[in-house]
Amino acid sequence: MPNPAHLIPVPLLTIGLLLASNVFMTFAWYGHLKFKAAPLIAVILVSWAIAFFEYVLQVPANRYGHGTFSAAQLKTIQEVISLSVFALFSWAYLGERITWQHGAGFALIAAGAWFIFHDWG
Repeated sequence: MPNPAHLIPVPLLTIGLLLASNVFMTFAWYGHLKFKAAPLIAVILVSWAIAFFEYVLQVPANRYGHGTFSAAQLKTIQEVISLSVFALFSWAYLGERITWQHGAGFALIAAGAWFIFHDWG
């Protein structure tokens, strides 16, 4: 099987895999909130099954991305994607409002990400 890092630019491959893994992660962690009547053990098992696919994507993302990105940069990319996916999920799937406080908090997180990626040299 060919190494996808030879076919797709590493930053694009890494971010794409992290984005896909975070969609699975968000459903694994929060998707069950719409099914509060379901037994806890059932939602735990379903969440674990969904989280498997998160790991199938997350591990290669970090493996391919490390070297192009530092570990701190990979974690920062993952967190920014995670919050972005979660904001969309909570609005579209859970029907929750996104407020100005969320926007301000995300802006501060984006500022933190800028510091992680800025070369102070």
